[in-house]
Amino acid sequence: MVSMLLLALFLPQEPAPAAAILAQDDRFVQIVDMPLPNDLVLEVGGIVARGDELIVATRRGEVWHFADAYGPSPKPTLWAQGLQEPLGLLERDGWLYCAQRGELSRMRDVDGDHRMDELQTVSQGWPLSGNYHEYCFGPTIDGDGRMWLTLNKPFGDEPYGKADWRGWAVRIEADGSWTPVCAGLRSPAGVAASPWGEVFYSDNQGEWCATSKFAALHEGDFHGHPHGIESCKLPASKVAHPGKVPSGQRMEVTAAAIANFRLPAVWIPYDLLGRSPGGFVWDTDGRFPPYRGQVFCGDQYSSEVFRISLDKVDGRWQGACYPFRRGLKCGMTRVQWGTDGSLWCGMTNRGWPSVGPEKWGLQRLVWRGVMPFDLVEVTATRGGFALKFSAPLAAATLVPASFAVQSWTYDHHSDYGCPERDRREQVVTAVRPGATPDAVELQVADLHPVRVYQIRCDGVRDAGDQTVWHPVAWYTLNSLR
Repeated sequence: MVSMLLLALFLPQEPAPAAAILAQDDRFVQIVDMPLPNDLVLEVGGIVARGDELIVATRRGEVWHFADAYGPSPKPTLWAQGLQEPLGLLERDGWLYCAQRGELSRMRDVDGDHRMDELQTVSQGWPLSGNYHEYCFGPTIDGDGRMWLTLNKPFGDEPYGKADWRGWAVRIEADGSWTPVCAGLRSPAGVAASPWGEVFYSDNQGEWCATSKFAALHEGDFHGHPHGIESCKLPASKVAHPGKVPSGQRMEVTAAAIANFRLPAVWIPYDLLGRSPGGFVWDTDGRFPPYRGQVFCGDQYSSEVFRISLDKVDGRWQGACYPFRRGLKCGMTRVQWGTDGSLWCGMTNRGWPSVGPEKWGLQRLVWRGVMPFDLVEVTATRGGFALKFSAPLAAATLVPASFAVQSWTYDHHSDYGCPERDRREQVVTAVRPGATPDAVELQVADLHPVRVYQIRCDGVRDAGDQTVWHPVAWYTLNSLR
């Protein structure tokens, strides 16, 4: 997450999606706007859905309760105010937990009047320098029942000196104590536990972060940004100091040289798929078929929701990202499943400019019940990739000319972001039908790890001669099978 000034200085402007693309998206996924009173500034920082109610935390320190949230006239009530920029909201055992800048708090409404009655500090003590960009994101709950937060690094001046543990992930123990467990994060805007309890986060492109990414958080990991590494020397650290982090090396060189360097599961290629990922959720119930088990992530700049699928090879996560639904009215910080199966998208663009006409708000993505012909998932195979689609494929289109594969890598450096390096045209040497009628396997010459592979399938058709809704994926290959 970056300021408007930094965006203006460093980032080119991206046009809004073409009307034809949005019309095609709307065939399958409808965007439904939540009507809000004109005087309600809803810069969303967290969302909890419960029955026909919605509870929304805002960057302005408010929490709003909405009755009849899915109806034409939701009824807002100011549930709480005076918090310090909560950027997460989670319900557990009758309490609402939120991450404020300097503490993890919990709140509840005891008498049922839709107003907070109790506020308690659960955990606190991570330092703040006073820098405006020292956000705190979360919480999420891991498979052992512990909560996790991610701490943004500062940008610019630190008026009261440099604070420890910035750019870290911290784990909250049952007694409220906290443990700094991962270093090297930059602007970790999304943090959530997978259905199996493993914690992941999203990070925004910038200095020491070649492009945006999606990565697992494991104790002892160093994720590449050197800002907070001196905290590794403190007794509480669970991360070994990585040593001097050279600037300008190819990513695979840095990953090989630093023992605890954690490559992301998925690189999210800048401006090919968003710019600044925010919150994300897993579709564990098949709410958006046929993508059951995948991740849906909102982008703070491009006002879109995209997909991520994961693939474990050699004990390491890798995987792919794909377009899903563009054309929302503002950039998103948070997404959350609604109780009706739709996906709530919470928005704000203050300091984080975005595509779209609005500055804040709430919208929902509603599945229309029409099955698209789409590229569902890419996984790595020995010598290539397996592609799974949402419908049986026309055999005549399963030829090398129907596919195009490129690859590239990135530099790990102190500059802001990184263009694609060492871009290559990859030769598809063979195409074979997969194990099921909706799958195909590609043999691709000269595969190398620690590269992103762009896989296009524009020539593929289904049995009814339909083209693919989103005929592109970007697969991050960390390990060869």
